[in-house]
Amino acid sequence: MSADLTEAFAPRQELVRTLLPHIDASDSAHDAGHLVRVWRNVCRIAAQEGGDMDILAAATLLHDAVHVAKNDPRRPLASQLSADRARDVLARLGWDDAQVMQVAHAIAAHSYSAEIAPNSLEAQILQDADRLDAIGAVGIARCFAVSGSLGRAIAHPTDPGAAKRRPDDLRHALDHFEIKLLRLADGFQTATGRALAAERHDRLVAFRAHFLDEAAPTV
Repeated sequence: MSADLTEAFAPRQELVRTLLPHIDASDSAHDAGHLVRVWRNVCRIAAQEGGDMDILAAATLLHDAVHVAKNDPRRPLASQLSADRARDVLARLGWDDAQVMQVAHAIAAHSYSAEIAPNSLEAQILQDADRLDAIGAVGIARCFAVSGSLGRAIAHPTDPGAAKRRPDDLRHALDHFEIKLLRLADGFQTATGRALAAERHDRLVAFRAHFLDEAAPTV
């Protein structure tokens, strides 16, 4: 996979080879495939919005450098822990202080749970690119993969749409749609990101409707 990942970041293969030992890609929702998809999202957004591609490449590669499980109480600190690792790694590689700070801020601000406002174009692009991978068809797959790994049910057995109960995504994967996924499209930073998010949001809505039609059909 390392060779495939390296080529996906062309022409920045050397940067990938340098940073790969510092990347934790053990989580199925934050694996090498996630890095490649986020990078492609970054490139698609930056093609319209601009941005420093070296900063964006390093931030993409290291944005999940420290893996913290979804059910870990330290989860809100995950992006800051990754930013701290990125700062240390890039400083040791000889990056200048301004570049290191730009990468670290983009990483710290990409997380939904951290609630850090992105104050640079690169931070806005990374946040949008990462959140695009949390919605749409890929986001659906990631949601159920993570929920399954944590032993959570696909949906509530008798009220999957939470019509008569409070949604609880600690127990039911489908509830995560209402609690988080369906809210993400409203928070995108760039015009390009917002347009892409609208398309993927519609896929979330359609999937949930189809699921409820099959899981709780009217008779």
